Amino acid sequence: MGEDHTPKEAEREARDLILKISAPEAGMTVAQIWDAYQVEMGERRQAAKLAQVGKNILPELGHLSAAQVTKDDCRSYVEHRRSQGRKDSTIRTELGCLRSAILWAHSAELIHRAPTIEMPSAPPPRDRYLTRTEVSALLASAIDPHIRLAMLLMLTTAGRSGAILELTWDRVDLDRRIIKLSTNDIGPRKGRATVPINDTLMAALQEAREAALSRYVVEWGGRRVKSIKTGFNAAVKRAEIDHCTPHDLRRTAGRFMAESGVPIEEIAQYLGHTNPNITRATYSQFSPDYLRHAAGSLELNGPRLVQRTRGKTLKD
Repeated sequence: MGEDHTPKEAEREARDLILKISAPEAGMTVAQIWDAYQVEMGERRQAAKLAQVGKNILPELGHLSAAQVTKDDCRSYVEHRRSQGRKDSTIRTELGCLRSAILWAHSAELIHRAPTIEMPSAPPPRDRYLTRTEVSALLASAIDPHIRLAMLLMLTTAGRSGAILELTWDRVDLDRRIIKLSTNDIGPRKGRATVPINDTLMAALQEAREAALSRYVVEWGGRRVKSIKTGFNAAVKRAEIDHCTPHDLRRTAGRFMAESGVPIEEIAQYLGHTNPNITRATYSQFSPDYLRHAAGSLELNGPRLVQRTRGKTLKD
């Protein structure tokens, strides 16, 4: 073993060797792969997700070796979960975890072949955007101050709910009026931007800072808030608006920027998109200049042409 090996790397190599030796002739089972992949994820969010999803995947497929998993097995799993009332989006997430684990095992040379994991078709993308009237009604219906603050943060920073609930005061610069949504310089997989604090948010943050009992911006009783789902849904119900989710506030923020004529490249930076084409495909339709030039090029002096045609028709 080389001197540059860390204890963690040595532990992983030993674990992988044990797995290879203890694996049945047919190869490592899904359960073995799942456990190894969960260890590999360490303290990352994926580890907790695997622990939860494994409660459903492993009783059905855990006994199979990776090589034995077929498309029919995947289809049977889909039907089984549907019979339990689970939506295809949830089933896709579960089978997606299975695919990730198996692909990791293949890349780590723990298995010789990665089978195809068939999943339900992806549902059509959500396109729920709130109007300004709905936003006002929603904010007015947020009784709990931490729910209202979280909503304001999502609307004015266009941050995802996870980024907002992880936000700490050390990344909020009230003097420079800047918020850094990323937890470090490298940042998580999904981009988090550094954005200005506008007047609407400034007032709310100053009030929250004076009352803060913890390092987290969104808190309740001095403790970090891990989910606003219950409070958010209650506010939606009180506001008497159509169903929406916290993520719809981020989507709505993008629309508001586009409708105000903000350049797509600037919106992309605000949303933390690394590829402006993704932003353009989603939000350009809301720009006041969307396809105006193209439409202008198709002007045919319609009224005069219609009049001439009509006259000719009458004469005939």
